[in-house]
Amino acid sequence: MAASFFSRLLNRFCGVLLLTVFLCGLNASRPVINQELSNIFNELWRLDVNRWTPGIDYTISVQARAGYVNQGSHVVRDHASLPLFSNVTEDKFLNVTTLSRFTKLLDNYETSTGVAEVVTAEERTEVNLFLDAVLETEVMKRAHKYLVSKGKSSSNLRLFKSQLHLIWFHLYHRDRNTGLDSCGFEHVFVGETKSGTEILGFHNWIQFYLQEKNGNLDYKGYKAKNHDLPDQDDHVLNLQFSWHGLVKPVGSAFIGTSPEFELAVFTIIFLMNTERSTTVLVNIDQCQMELVVIRHGRSLGTAYPKLLSSNSRHLRQHSL
Repeated sequence: MAASFFSRLLNRFCGVLLLTVFLCGLNASRPVINQELSNIFNELWRLDVNRWTPGIDYTISVQARAGYVNQGSHVVRDHASLPLFSNVTEDKFLNVTTLSRFTKLLDNYETSTGVAEVVTAEERTEVNLFLDAVLETEVMKRAHKYLVSKGKSSSNLRLFKSQLHLIWFHLYHRDRNTGLDSCGFEHVFVGETKSGTEILGFHNWIQFYLQEKNGNLDYKGYKAKNHDLPDQDDHVLNLQFSWHGLVKPVGSAFIGTSPEFELAVFTIIFLMNTERSTTVLVNIDQCQMELVVIRHGRSLGTAYPKLLSSNSRHLRQHSL
């Protein structure tokens, strides 16, 4: 009788222990807000004077939710009859130094992987002028100061510029059967195609707008959960689009941010981690998002935001 009692007690204890371990495992798998990075990124956000203001500098029309599309499929239903962007203040492309120098870089690349890049003297000059302009912004100055404080960058501005060049503009093999055909900047800010079947990268709103304006890109609708619909003032969008006849089933991009802000944010994540793939959960302004950075040796392979919640909905949900 006593043995039976102790046996039942032991089984109950083991069951509770296993349940506790299981629940702890679930909690361990959930991403935790990186408060330090959230703090520095919000500083950069406030310093981003070249950021575009929704409803003033541009208007977006998110329209309807996009449907499911298999990777590599060219058949997609259009859930957005209108362009994503309208009423864009294009004077900023001419009057803001980082923007004007950024747009000059967008036609410097062969978008198809497997085609070796040929960099001209003029293109090298354009890259140097762009980095010089970025380094003069308060956004990148603050990012540089932070990285120096963490021992991740030299305080010497020339060495830091070389570090940025290595991360973003160093050419490498994305398709190993050919010459040097890719770099982090091309992949993230310009976009690439693979074997004429799929879109790689393409995570920048300015390139999105310019390609949409020129008729090369068609916005198909947003991607979001039912309880978190996007708004016209969202700073990050998960979206679907076609580009030169190819379909990106799910893409994502900051909206309205300056190139220097995106460079600063992703450079910090790249240098603060050594893993091949890094995902951090942060709150920036009213948005909660995951920021993903994947390395390609000492250079950047890809980097993009993934919106989880906007307009402070994650804060309201947490308070319930």
